[in-house]
Amino acid sequence: MAGCGNAPSSNAKLVQGKVNVVTSFYPLYEFTRNIGGEYVNTINLVPAGVEPHDWSPKSRDIKNMTQAQVFVYQGAGFEGWVKDFLGSLPIDSTLKVVEASKGADLIKTTENKEEFDPHAWLSPLNAVKMANNIKIALISADPAHKDVFEQNYTNYAAKLVDLDARYKKELAQTSKKEIAVSHQAFSYLCRDYGLTQLSIMGLSPDAEPTAQDLKKMNEYIKDHGLKYIFFEELVSDKLAKTLAKDAKVDTMVLNPIEGLTDEQVKAGENYISIMDKNLKNLVIALQ
Repeated sequence: MAGCGNAPSSNAKLVQGKVNVVTSFYPLYEFTRNIGGEYVNTINLVPAGVEPHDWSPKSRDIKNMTQAQVFVYQGAGFEGWVKDFLGSLPIDSTLKVVEASKGADLIKTTENKEEFDPHAWLSPLNAVKMANNIKIALISADPAHKDVFEQNYTNYAAKLVDLDARYKKELAQTSKKEIAVSHQAFSYLCRDYGLTQLSIMGLSPDAEPTAQDLKKMNEYIKDHGLKYIFFEELVSDKLAKTLAKDAKVDTMVLNPIEGLTDEQVKAGENYISIMDKNLKNLVIALQ
C-alpha cells in the first residue's frame, strides 16, 4: 500500500529512476507518498519531533531541493524561508514547484487582512485540493505513470472525504461548540464544523502570552463551561498545564499535524489516524 515504509527523515537521499519529491513538512509528505506510491521517492525536510514554524533548511536540504524533480511547500506564509530558496534557483532550473495551498479555501487572519492562516491542511476538504495540486505535479514530472497517480489520488481523496463526513456527523451532535487551545491552528477545523476556538497564543506556537491573554482564556473557560484546554505534542505543554490548573480543568491533545513524533512514526500513525484521534478528543471535550 502507498504511504507505508520509511519514516519521514531529513537524512533521506535522492533515488535514481524515481521521481524525487522534496516536501516542506509532514502532511505534504504524507499526501505525496499516498499519490506517488512506488514511483516516487519522497523526502520530508523537517525531521520527526521538530516544530516546522521556526525550522529552516541546511545546505544538504537545499542540495536535495535543487536536485529533486518536484518541490512541494504549503505556502500561505507558512514557510518563511521559501522565498529566498526559490529566488536562489538558477534560471535554467527544471524543478517543478508546487504551492500546495493554491486554490484551497483560505482564511484571512484577523490581525492582518493581507495574511492568510496557513493551517489549511486541518480541513480534510482543503487537503483534497492540496493533494490534487501534488497529483498534477507528479503527472507532469512522470507522465508515463499518469493512470497510477490518478487512481492513487482518487483512492486517497475518497478517504479524506470520508474523514470529513465523520467530522460533520459527530461534531453536529455535540452540545458545546467552543474549544480552548494553546496555538491558534484550528480556524479551518472550526469553520468547517461550526466550532469556535480561543487560543492562548496566536498563529505561531511559541509566542509568549500576556497576563491579559491568560485572564481572557480563564474567563472564556468559565463562561462556556469548558472542561479541557487542548495542547499539541511538538510544543511544550507547560503553559497549557499551568492554565488548566488555574482554571481547574484538564488538558488533552489536539494535534495540528505539523509533524509526527518519533513514537507516532514507529506506531505507523498518519494524517488520517491522527485526525481521527483529534475527532475523538473533540467529541469528549464538547460533551
